[in-house]
Amino acid sequence: MTDPDFVVASCQTMADDTEDVELDMTPDEQERAHASSVIRHPLASFFHLFFRVIAIVTYLFCDLISENFASCFVLIITLLSFDFWSVKNVTGRLLVGLRWWNQIDEDGKSLWVFEAKKTSHANNIGTEAEARIFWLGLIICPLIWTFFFFTSLFSLKIKWLSLVVASFSLQVANLYGYLRCKAVGEDGQPPATRSLTGQQLLQCPDIIFGIF
Repeated sequence: MTDPDFVVASCQTMADDTEDVELDMTPDEQERAHASSVIRHPLASFFHLFFRVIAIVTYLFCDLISENFASCFVLIITLLSFDFWSVKNVTGRLLVGLRWWNQIDEDGKSLWVFEAKKTSHANNIGTEAEARIFWLGLIICPLIWTFFFFTSLFSLKIKWLSLVVASFSLQVANLYGYLRCKAVGEDGQPPATRSLTGQQLLQCPDIIFGIF
C-alpha cells in the first residue's frame, strides 16, 4: 500500500518544481514576439478584407437585398473592383511589401513587372500578423467563390454563374500576381530579370505553402 503522506509530499515537491520552471525570454525575443503581433496598418488590414467580405455577404443575401439580378450584379462587381484596386495598389505594398503592375516599354510592348521588397531594407512593411491577414484573405475568398461556382453550376443558375465567374476572375488575378511577386522575393533576383510561367509557379510549392 502507498503511504498517503508520501503521495502528498511527492505532489507538493512536483508542484514546487513546476513553479521554479519559468519560460525565460530575452528582451530581444520579447520585443520580436511583440512586434510580430502588432498591427502597424490597421486601416489597410481592414480594407484588405472589407470589400471582398461584403461582396460575399451580398451574394449570399442578394435575394433579401434586391429582387433585381442586375442590381446585385452591379453591386457585387463594384465591390470587387474596389477590392481589386485597393489590394493591388495599397494593401499588398503596405502589408507584405509586394506589388505588381503592367507597363509599356519603349518598343510599345506590354511588360508585366513583379516586385518584392527586401525585408532588411523595408522597415515600413507589415508585421507577421498583417502578412497572415493578407494571405489568408487572398487565398480563402477565391476558394469561397469556387464553392459558389459549383453550387450555381449544379443548380443550373446560369445568370448567377456568370456573376460568380466574373467575381472569381477578379479575386484570382490578384492572387496570381502576388504569388509571382512572392516567387521573385524567394528567388532573390531583380523583377526586371525574373519571369515565371504558370507551369514554373506550380513547380515551386514552397512558394505557396511558405507564405504562412
